[in-house]
Amino acid sequence: MTTHSYQPATGATVARQGTSALAALLLRLHFYIGLFVGPFILVAAVTGTLFVLTPQIEERIYADQLFNRSQGEVQALAAQVKAAQAYLAGRGESPRLFAVRPSKGEGWNTRVMFSQPGLGDQSRAVFVDPVSLQVKGELLVYGTSGTLPLRTTLDYLHRNLMLGDLGRNYSELAASWLWLGALGGVWLWWSARRRTRAQAHKVRRPVSARRLHSLLGIWIVVGLVFFSATGLTWSKWAGARVNMLRAELGWITPSASMQLQPAAPMAGMDMGEHAEHMAHLHAGMAMPMPTLGDPARFDLVQGIARAGGIDASEIEIRPPRGENQAWMVREVDRSWPTQVDTVAVDPERMAITSRADFATFPLIAKLIRWGVDAHMGILFGVANQILMAAFGIALTAMIVLGYVMWWRRRPAAGSGLAPLSEAFMRLPPAQRASVGVLAILLGWNLPLMGVSLLLFLLVDVIRWRLARR
Repeated sequence: MTTHSYQPATGATVARQGTSALAALLLRLHFYIGLFVGPFILVAAVTGTLFVLTPQIEERIYADQLFNRSQGEVQALAAQVKAAQAYLAGRGESPRLFAVRPSKGEGWNTRVMFSQPGLGDQSRAVFVDPVSLQVKGELLVYGTSGTLPLRTTLDYLHRNLMLGDLGRNYSELAASWLWLGALGGVWLWWSARRRTRAQAHKVRRPVSARRLHSLLGIWIVVGLVFFSATGLTWSKWAGARVNMLRAELGWITPSASMQLQPAAPMAGMDMGEHAEHMAHLHAGMAMPMPTLGDPARFDLVQGIARAGGIDASEIEIRPPRGENQAWMVREVDRSWPTQVDTVAVDPERMAITSRADFATFPLIAKLIRWGVDAHMGILFGVANQILMAAFGIALTAMIVLGYVMWWRRRPAAGSGLAPLSEAFMRLPPAQRASVGVLAILLGWNLPLMGVSLLLFLLVDVIRWRLARR
């Protein structure tokens, strides 16, 4: 008769069991991320890649509106604005003047932008030759970057599948899971590599979909975490959590106040020399009380802003939107070095009443600005475009290879994978508590991750019940 003596589990044994259970949990979660969230990540990767590759294509497509070959003296902004207004008036239209982006250099046309109901975040830009005052056409432009129709369509596809607020959930879901899928995949690769390290020098593994999938993930994991983090900063639900945290920690991006206080002196700002300079510049000019958005004021406001340090080649001038409101002049050049200073200008007093300079932004606000611009492929010009496109193409290939792996193994899909709930319960108590707390924290801060995790668990329960039957 054989007897068995009780052997207490050693610390090494418990550690191995915990590692094995954690690997099973991550493997199952990685599988669900790839299977269910993968399509959303794939769409985001493809549309994002197309977006960063198309600025030069867009310039070729809309060359007639963007460029001119005129030689001579650049006309006053007031004349350019009036030319755009006359163009629309000739068609019986009088939309509200929204902003002006003066020509950023020789050969570039000025954009005179108008707002009208139904355009949402877009505005209607009339392109004016700053030399001849000829109207070169009109297009819808979008956002601070001023993207034209081609890239606006790609941007909407990338952001919300052109489904509005409802569609924004798709991109937030992708960004919420992307970083965890990437880091979890690295951990699984490292664990598998450690187990087979002894045989690695003896057996030359053939190139396979699984091996390529793993290698691509290792090469681009930093980029995937970057995409996820920067994408979440402007998402709907997680973005709101990020903004709450930034507000609590004082990391809010500064902004210039457009509210005017007519009788208040400038606090802490010596504008005497500047005011004297502008008075001399406009000596003898009749300055009647203007209406809001009076074209005659654009040159004066631009001169005040330039004298006050707004020196980027690409700027945007916005007239007041109501009484006691200042004019806004802001830099819109998102390339390196970043120039995104903003000033509020009171043309009556010929003074800058408020400003927000990028140099004074908190570090976190700067990092977010740089991260978003790098994500869009505009921070470092063509080099940034190539790098982001390379990451996007690699991510696309990795997802496709993941589906190839799944398709080849589909007859036995799930046969070797413990359900999430079972893998979770196999964890040692300390790990189980840590994973549970982490899941709750992530679910609260990334709401779409939390909801989809519950759906993953529901799928597991349904499959388990079907298997028992």
